Amino acid sequence: MTAHLFTIERQVKSPQPRRVLLVEDNDANRMLLSDYLSYCGYNVQSLSDASTFFATIDKFQPELMLLDLKLPGVDGYLLLEQIRQKSNLSKIPIIIVSAFAFKADRERAMNLGASRYLIKPVNLTELLLAIEEELSCIHI
Repeated sequence: MTAHLFTIERQVKSPQPRRVLLVEDNDANRMLLSDYLSYCGYNVQSLSDASTFFATIDKFQPELMLLDLKLPGVDGYLLLEQIRQKSNLSKIPIIIVSAFAFKADRERAMNLGASRYLIKPVNLTELLLAIEEELSCIHI
């Protein structure tokens, strides 16, 4: 398993780092995912809440977003809906990474425009493969 993960990591690294916006309120999860994705060659910007979300998007221009649904001060579903309503953001893949494990949660997020839905604790191999598959559909 570990050897397989390192093989994927080597494949992910590219000369031009892809920009990933991570929105996660849990400090430990945010730091671990951010550090891991940076190690794998991504340019990662992370936020602990949505207070500067749209300003960060304008400045950072992510190619993909990882979004937790349980955030302080905002409903993650509402945020997802707002993102999809903005024409300049509607094509950015959004992978939900949430502890909400019910089928209804997944269906709601997917109906609101999520590209994928991963349940915490997230499998890092599955996350990397999902990110690469979503980014491979985007033309740089």
